[in-house]
Amino acid sequence: MQGRAYDGYMKNKSGDRSSEKAPKASARVGSNVRPIAEGVLEIDTLLGGWERVTAGYLIEGNEPVLVETGSQSSVAILLSALSAIGVGPNDLAGVVVTHIHLDHAGGVGDVARAFPNAAVYVHEKGARHLADPERLINSASQVYGPLLDSLYGRLAATPQERIHVLPDGAEIKVGHSRTLVAVDSPGHAKHHLAIHDSLSGILFAGDAVGVRLPDAGVLRPATPPPDFDMDQAIHSLHRFAERRPSQIALAHYGIIPGSPDEVVEEAIQVLNNWVDVAERAMHNGGDVIDALEKAFSKELSGASEIEQKKLETLNGVHSNAAGIRRWLAKRDAGQL
Repeated sequence: MQGRAYDGYMKNKSGDRSSEKAPKASARVGSNVRPIAEGVLEIDTLLGGWERVTAGYLIEGNEPVLVETGSQSSVAILLSALSAIGVGPNDLAGVVVTHIHLDHAGGVGDVARAFPNAAVYVHEKGARHLADPERLINSASQVYGPLLDSLYGRLAATPQERIHVLPDGAEIKVGHSRTLVAVDSPGHAKHHLAIHDSLSGILFAGDAVGVRLPDAGVLRPATPPPDFDMDQAIHSLHRFAERRPSQIALAHYGIIPGSPDEVVEEAIQVLNNWVDVAERAMHNGGDVIDALEKAFSKELSGASEIEQKKLETLNGVHSNAAGIRRWLAKRDAGQL
């Protein structure tokens, strides 16, 4: 695996970096594609057939880059959208996954096969799992059970020579005046990074800010086991604010309304609230899941049944409770 890949990857047949611009897509978007900023297209990957649950983002330029592939089950939708936009097999220069959870990176091996010139960018701690995903898939099967195959799919291996590690601060060149900057952001997962677009100013935050499905309208923390770490999560959120992004975009889902400072403040407050409720339940001998459900399920009272199902499937109380409980136990045992 290569340790540095800061200036794109797409080459022409002679081996020189291509000087031709990738097709501009803003005027040719489908029903699941929409422009959200100059040269930034949001692609709804329609996880499980659901709208506005999981997004990928195409960053346009001489060397276009896709941020997030979504799950393997969504690859056909994603490839169809990219084709409709005008991105041909030799056009895509790079694919970035914010972390290796299957709802973000499950499609990366298939996308790499479809775009043979594209470098695959990932956090150092996730790189080996893209090359050899067996252990990751086995772990996911224990977490998701039947949903692994019925909803998410698995993960095809990415050739090792295609994988490029992104250290903190590394830049991917997309165009003459556009770079994507990697922001190491553990907390949700130890292999998590965010991507800051120099031209639009948008920060693509993966799951580090949480989950907010537009039709549910509630920001929830994303605290799954085994990697959730409260202190690291809050530190990462402060790092996001320090970068002064123009907006924050989530994989689940889209641009968050409000100023980035307000978004970060809310994310920290929400995270503190969930951990406080869980901690009180643990110290009082209560059930953490029950305590969290009682405290936060009422936030969804205005959402439809299908919207509640989407959120619970993607960001259920059970998963968040397990991650918080694990972190609190390690903290109390002095293991952090």
